[in-house]
Formats: sequence, structure tokens, C-alpha cells
Amino acid sequence: MRTNVSGKSAILAVVIVLIFFVSLELYLRHAGGFVGYDDGPELWAHSRDMAYEPSDKAVVFTGSSRIKYDLDIPTWEKLTGTHAVQLAMVASSPRLFLTDLANDPNFKGKLIVDVTEVLFFSHRGTSYPEQFVSYYHKRTPAQKASFVLDKPLEAHLVFLNEGHYAINALLGRLHVKDRPGVYPFLDFPSGFDRTMYNRQCMMTPEFVADTNQQNQVKAIWGLLKNDPTPPMNGKDLDSTMLSVKNDVNKIRARGGDVLFVRTPSTGFFWGAEQHLFPRKLYWDRLLTETGCKGIFFSDYPDMAKLDCPELSHLSPAGAIVYTRSLVQALEKEKGWAFNQPSQTASNLTNQNLSRHGF
Repeated sequence: MRTNVSGKSAILAVVIVLIFFVSLELYLRHAGGFVGYDDGPELWAHSRDMAYEPSDKAVVFTGSSRIKYDLDIPTWEKLTGTHAVQLAMVASSPRLFLTDLANDPNFKGKLIVDVTEVLFFSHRGTSYPEQFVSYYHKRTPAQKASFVLDKPLEAHLVFLNEGHYAINALLGRLHVKDRPGVYPFLDFPSGFDRTMYNRQCMMTPEFVADTNQQNQVKAIWGLLKNDPTPPMNGKDLDSTMLSVKNDVNKIRARGGDVLFVRTPSTGFFWGAEQHLFPRKLYWDRLLTETGCKGIFFSDYPDMAKLDCPELSHLSPAGAIVYTRSLVQALEKEKGWAFNQPSQTASNLTNQNLSRHGF
């Protein structure tokens, strides 16, 4: 008798759980929720594994959030015939990732590093990269298996979009007043940062069309610009430049190559960056001391005219234009050769605009 009761209770519990999750999934889809991948250490490690592809087959990208939005990976891969390995991380400095690749004797490829000065020339935004690099080098077979099993589910279930629909994300949107000294929850609209399996981030068409959502993100940037931390300078800047130079030299010594890019920003964000990080003292010095080539967006008309809806990242349509211009600059000015596909840039642009819903 007790066995029957226990069995029925177990079945009832399973049914209740299924009803809950089915209801949650249907509710989120009805409310405009979308499938997205958790951009955690597991997904980053999956991309990090691809960094060993031959340099004529792949190019590795790292940086902060801008290159995750501004590089349209399908456009890149069709125009160049090479795989884009995306290792950038939002709100983080890419210097630790550069060092990780520099210290890896098996990495001998091409690396493009995006420079967002406020993060690149800073000691902020280093904790997450440290966690991700540590996870990659210490992964267990069980963790690798978990990734293989988990990602197909994330590809189909909205409620597994941890960045927007997990309990912590939902609690953060209750707008409870922060206690003194507590860093405020940055309430980005869900349509702002959808993450794809290849780790590309993109705005949804709804976000691109909604100035209210864009203003919500601009308000967050306005909050962050009040940070009292002064720009890196003096011996601290000297030490950082030397560290980057040493990392670049290690990669070059193995036959690899490093190139820096500065992606677009607009409005008060761009104005503040020019004021706080004068190009001659930071960007120009970086290229001089490392001996690397660089592509600064304002030097190229097609890039310079692009608009960032929320001042700091490109829309999917803008990313296609930027990526096409980046490929042209690499080929015509920087001496990079690619395996050319049969499609023309104009046909590709039209196809990708349609793919993104524009």
C-alpha cells in the first residue's frame, strides 16, 4: 500500500513540475521571450577550443562587448572563407585573454583584439576573465559532457535563457531600492543582448525600433560614466603597455599575428572616450610599442558613419556594414589574405539583413 502511495505521489510531483515548466515556457513565449544561450564559461570554453585551427582557416577575436555585437560572424565567414572564433567578453578587459593565448604554445594563429579604452586600459573587469580561463584549463570530462547535453535544450527552451529569465535576473527587475554601497543592478532590456551559439551578441529588431528601450540602456551608460576611477596613466600605463607588448611578441615568435581594432561608439559615449583617452596617448602608443597594425573606425568613412542605437554597440544591420568594411581594410591595407567565396558583398548584405529581420 505504501509503495503504491509513494509511486502515485512521485507521478503527481512529476506532472506538477511538467505543468509548471510548460506553463512558464508558454507564458514567456507569449510575452515576447526568445531563445538565447547562457554566455558563461562553458560556452566560452567551447569557443576557446577552436583557437587552434590553422591561421588560414580561422581568425580569433577577443575584446569587450563591442566586438561581440559589431562583428557579424556569418558575414565574416562568407566574405573571408575563414571561421571567426569569438572569445570576447562583455564588461571585461581582454588583456587576460591575450595573455592566456600568448602563454599557450599551441596557439599560432591570427588574433584581432578590440580596444574599448575604458576597459582595456583598466584593472576593472578582470574577475570574470580569470574565472573563464580557469574553468577552461580545469574542465572535467563531466563538465564537457554536461555542455554537450545542455546546449541543445537551450536552443529550444526560452526559460533556460539564464541572463533574462532565471530567478536572479527576474528578481533584479523588481527595482527594489539598493542599500548604500551596493552596486546597482543594471537592468538591460531583454532585447538588447541576445547571445547566439557562436557567442555573437545582437539586438532584436524590437530593440532597434524602440527608442524607449534604447534610452534605458543610455541611462545605464550615463550611470557608469560617473565612475570616479581616473584613466590609467604613469607607471601603471607603462606596465600595461609592456605586458601587452610581451604577449604580442610571444604570439609572433610562434608565427602568429596580432592586430588591434577600435570599434564604433557615438554620442556622449564617444565624446567622453576621446576626452578621457586621447588617441595619441593610448591607441597610437599601443600600436607603436607593440609594432602591431590597427584599424580605428573613425579613419574609414563606411565605419565612421555608422550609428550605435544606444551609443556603444551596433545594430545587426550596422554590424554587417562594419564587418564588410573591416574585411576590406584587412585585405587592401593590412595585407591579410583570405579564401574568397563566390558571393558578392552586396548580395551577402541583402541576405543577412533579411536573416536578421530587417
